[in-house]
Amino acid sequence: MAIAGVAVVALAGAVVGLKVLLTPPAPPVAPGCAVRSGSLTFDLSLDQAANATTITAVGKRLGLPDHAVTVALAAALQESQLHNLNYGDQDSLGLFQQRPSQGWGTAAQVTTPRYAAAAFFEHLAAVPNWENLPVTVAAQSVQRSGAPTAYAQWQSEARALAIAMTGEIPAGLRCQYPSLPTNTTTVSLTDTMTGELGASTLGVALPAARGWTVAAWLVGHATEFGILTVSFDGQAWSAATGTWATGAVADPVVRITRAPATPS
Repeated sequence: MAIAGVAVVALAGAVVGLKVLLTPPAPPVAPGCAVRSGSLTFDLSLDQAANATTITAVGKRLGLPDHAVTVALAAALQESQLHNLNYGDQDSLGLFQQRPSQGWGTAAQVTTPRYAAAAFFEHLAAVPNWENLPVTVAAQSVQRSGAPTAYAQWQSEARALAIAMTGEIPAGLRCQYPSLPTNTTTVSLTDTMTGELGASTLGVALPAARGWTVAAWLVGHATEFGILTVSFDGQAWSAATGTWATGAVADPVVRITRAPATPS
């Protein structure tokens, strides 16, 4: 009887082992970012998140209210789906499909997200009473599109992105990566942040909204600059998990860790 019992145990162990062998491996983590607004989640690719946080950063650097960011994001969602396109109708290019032939800048300039965003905001600020215009009317006043009401369809998503990226809510943008970001860029993180966000972004105490704008920008650009963690005001984002966790020290300074610099 003991021999039979051993045989049963051995057989059971073999079945368990077979199940383990037959269990498919976990699927790889899908890279991407997301912003939640109530019951809705808006998904972004990594480059869309980087471009959206750049647009947001430039708007805030220029001292514009959050409504301006919403307008700009709605325009970019309609014109390019937040991708920095090197093609378009006639000579239209970039996030906002700006035309060099119409005085928006050179092809190289309008396909530089920071420049393109600043050009959009400059034209928006020149629109009379733009602050009180609906998103689609304000966007059309700048873009002068053949589909003047098309921007309205993006208003909810643009507003959700603006809320998350201007710091109206904390830890609003989360991004995950299939593997940890690496640091192969030769571009200066400090110079890029200064150009897009303005001076005094890292290593200094910041008001909550400003700090979360900076934190969102860092998360959105993590893959470009090899950023592994971002922490601010008691919350910390990790590239390893793709999420924000509470429990960090409530520090008013945005702090990061980066992967070691490696040759590209």
